[in-house]
Amino acid sequence: MDQKLKIIIPMAGLGSRLRPLTWSRPKPLVSLAGATVLDHLLATFKTVPEIEKAEYVFIMSPGQQTLIQAHMQKNYPKLKVHYLEQPEKKGQSDALWNARDYLDGPALIVFSDTLIQNDFSGIANEDLDAIAWVKAVPDPRRFGVVEVDSRGLVTSLIEKPNDMNNNLAVVGCYFFNDGKKLLRAIEEQIERKIALRGEYYLTDALNLMLEHRATMRVEQVKVWLDAGTSEALLDTNRYLLENGRANMEEPGTYDDNVIIPPVFIHPDARVNTSIIGPYVSIAAGSIISNSTIKDSILSQGVHITGSNLEGSLLGYDVVINGMKGKFNLGDNSWANW
Repeated sequence: MDQKLKIIIPMAGLGSRLRPLTWSRPKPLVSLAGATVLDHLLATFKTVPEIEKAEYVFIMSPGQQTLIQAHMQKNYPKLKVHYLEQPEKKGQSDALWNARDYLDGPALIVFSDTLIQNDFSGIANEDLDAIAWVKAVPDPRRFGVVEVDSRGLVTSLIEKPNDMNNNLAVVGCYFFNDGKKLLRAIEEQIERKIALRGEYYLTDALNLMLEHRATMRVEQVKVWLDAGTSEALLDTNRYLLENGRANMEEPGTYDDNVIIPPVFIHPDARVNTSIIGPYVSIAAGSIISNSTIKDSILSQGVHITGSNLEGSLLGYDVVINGMKGKFNLGDNSWANW
């Protein structure tokens, strides 16, 4: 690639399906398998050619930048990141329109709750205008899907089809050899007011590109994980812990604790006289004592004493004493018997 690659990540949105975790924290910073959703997303770009030269563009809702920028400066100080806002909730294409100053040359666009396992090493030699990454799904009616011709080229994209004939769902990851072609399609989409319930969908812009004879192919991903709902977040946590994110993979008794892997316990967390696992992630600064925890995600600074938890999502600095059950608590919450 002659020009610098732009990695554009739309992350605006209230994260309403993840509340209460997202009342005080942007969805990309929700804890997941020993890191944040954003950390896992950034890790997927490790195979991008000359990734060290890439520039990142984050498109956020108003009020999100302070926490996201602080996280990036602390953990990724060498990355060049441009922070932009999408003032109104007007859809995916509108988000990218707010990033129009950066839509030139090669662009990789990935939505923030798209966690995939993929090899991007081939994009440097891509001859077509675009690539859409897809995954075959049992029921495509909840997703956008692609239609391809006999040559394997995309002929159209359909948002939430009514039938089951095509099961190749788009996963929210696209490559463009020249972002200006997408930008022109978005401009036309907005001028023609091609929208649904006031939102401009990227699917419509991509169809306009295809109408103007752009060439697009698909690549299938083997793994597509979801971090958009509470249930999906726990599912994804289980998968990641089973596939390389655990730091305790051998069952046994450690000091006075029983560990049932796979489990991630941050080195800065303190666990005393407890049974942990399986499928538990415990972040830095957490203190767990005299408790049993299964299938749960504990964010930074959580304190749990004398409790029995399963299937729980706990935000930052949550305190639980003497409780039993399934909890979904946002930052700075407490539950006490």
